[in-house]
Amino acid sequence: MSARPLRVVQWATGALGRSVIRGVLDRPDLELAGVLVYDRAKVGMDAGELAGRGPIGVPATADPRDVLDLDADCVVYAPGPAGDPFSDVDTVCALLASGKNVIATHGYIYPHAHGPGIVEELEDACKRGGTSLHGTGANPGFLSDVMPLTLSRLSRGITHVYARECVDFSGHPSRRMVRHIVGFGKTEEAYLRAMRPTRGAMQVLAAESLHLVAAGLGLEVDEIDTDVDYRLATADFTIAAGPVARGTVAAARWTFSAMTGGRPSITVEQIHKADAAQVPEWGRPGYAVRVHGRPSITLSTDEDWVSNGISAAAAHAVNAVPVVCAAEPGIRTYLDLPPVLGRVSGRHARRDPAAHDGAGRG
Repeated sequence: MSARPLRVVQWATGALGRSVIRGVLDRPDLELAGVLVYDRAKVGMDAGELAGRGPIGVPATADPRDVLDLDADCVVYAPGPAGDPFSDVDTVCALLASGKNVIATHGYIYPHAHGPGIVEELEDACKRGGTSLHGTGANPGFLSDVMPLTLSRLSRGITHVYARECVDFSGHPSRRMVRHIVGFGKTEEAYLRAMRPTRGAMQVLAAESLHLVAAGLGLEVDEIDTDVDYRLATADFTIAAGPVARGTVAAARWTFSAMTGGRPSITVEQIHKADAAQVPEWGRPGYAVRVHGRPSITLSTDEDWVSNGISAAAAHAVNAVPVVCAAEPGIRTYLDLPPVLGRVSGRHARRDPAAHDGAGRG
């Protein structure tokens, strides 16, 4: 096998994409082969400079055909968190069929949750390209699926799995994310108008996590139950993304339950708060997993469990590149792959030429 670095393309350069670029540049076993941008003003800009580094000689493009024509091993596909991740499945299939493995940071964690049609489409593209598809992320993609399954190995006779994440958005700078996607600062009427498409997109993502955990535990899921509640601000306040007026939406709690035999077997709760100090209901920011069994296992943290969620999601994708490139062609979920592990910084790295000598499938 060749010892050449794996050639990686970063698809989209939001905060997550820029963090992926930096992660690729910092690993000697990876090489940045290309970058796709959505902002026409970024076309032609050097990828290193887009990521806050010096120039590296890789210009950004807005044309997907440029990426399809590239000689590359893997595409980290991170077009953004809004909407149904499967709305652009044709693009993902084209990338796979072109001979490039795909690591998706939004969706594709467990496509089997959406029926045989989409699975067959993706598997066919993987077969034509000799490639693999893997979905990563932070939540979904780790918190509500990988972590519960990891903890489950310490228990038997499991009766229920519960995962909770409560996020404080007071320091999040993106108005697009905080107001337009999460919905904070919207009037109650506007929030309810947007509820139907938002509910659908949220359920698509949650269903993958629930079905992945169920498959790992050997459970049959009858249906996914979705519930959402919200709270209005009782006073005017300001967060990093802008003002939140009294009477507008300031918090939401989404609850997704995998139902088995008429009762919830797996529950995922996602709580979003514009400012936790302004909305004390539903508990403090943080994360918790509880596996009910013999014995029961509980892991909980405060909001500082990870110092930067975007960097964590980016690292998850970057660290998965060698594993996914070495995998057999097809949809490869957490249940199919060996462990994805991080790497120590360069100055502490063990000099082992056999550690990752595979260039993978191109």
